[in-house]
Amino acid sequence: MHRNRFLLGVGLLVFVLFSVNLRLPVQAAPPAQYTVFHTPTPGADGRIIYIVQENDTLWRIAAISGMTVDELKALNNLISDAVAPGQQILLGRAGPVEVTPTAGPSPTPAPVKPTDTPGPGWGIICVLLYEDLNGDSLREEEEPSLPGGAISLGDRLGRVSLTADTPSGGLSDLLYPDPEDLAYTCFDQLPEGEYNVTVAIPDGYNPTTVLNRSFNLKAGDESLVAFGAQANTQVAAQSAIIPETPNRSPILAIVGAVMLFGGLGLGVYALFLRRGRGPKID
Repeated sequence: MHRNRFLLGVGLLVFVLFSVNLRLPVQAAPPAQYTVFHTPTPGADGRIIYIVQENDTLWRIAAISGMTVDELKALNNLISDAVAPGQQILLGRAGPVEVTPTAGPSPTPAPVKPTDTPGPGWGIICVLLYEDLNGDSLREEEEPSLPGGAISLGDRLGRVSLTADTPSGGLSDLLYPDPEDLAYTCFDQLPEGEYNVTVAIPDGYNPTTVLNRSFNLKAGDESLVAFGAQANTQVAAQSAIIPETPNRSPILAIVGAVMLFGGLGLGVYALFLRRGRGPKID
């Protein structure tokens, strides 16, 4: 009988403990604690190494580093997914770490030599006054220079003021004549700048072009300026009545005059001799 009571008590105790256990809330297992993933810094050789921490898995390392498990396994020659704490996992390669050299003392710069400032350049201006025979305001090959005129040249800054008389000539048989061969009057060594050229024509001529030109002379330029004039009616008529004989020699003129006067003298002498031999009348 005592045995039955003992068994009954044990049963009641088990029932009570089971009932209390059902009423208590079920406690879940504590979550696994993962270590913080620190972004590794490339080493001196450029390799990016991660040290496996406690509770790390290959899947977690791949997910955090932005790679796949297969990429990690191929990069590290791994056969299985198992990793152990302290194990080195290669995540990739970067360029070698740049070492900033320590700046040494700056060398003393060499003194800068002053640069010579180039002076102003110069050019040439050639001026021609020609006789415009046909009055078309264009210089033709057969139109000579017109002598007796005057040239005035000056710049706007007042540095240059030159004058010259126009020469004769201007007809050349050269294949490549210089401006002087065509009776141009040239002014050289002129500083570059704004220039004004004016010509005065001789009496008895009328201008066929403007007699004043302004232009800009640049260094190295050779500017040719031509002005034309044509004889007026009075001069043209005089030229038609008394044509000029080209290349007349003054010696021939003197010899001709002597012969003319000699002939006159011989004629007068012969006349006197003839009168002296006539018959006498008593």
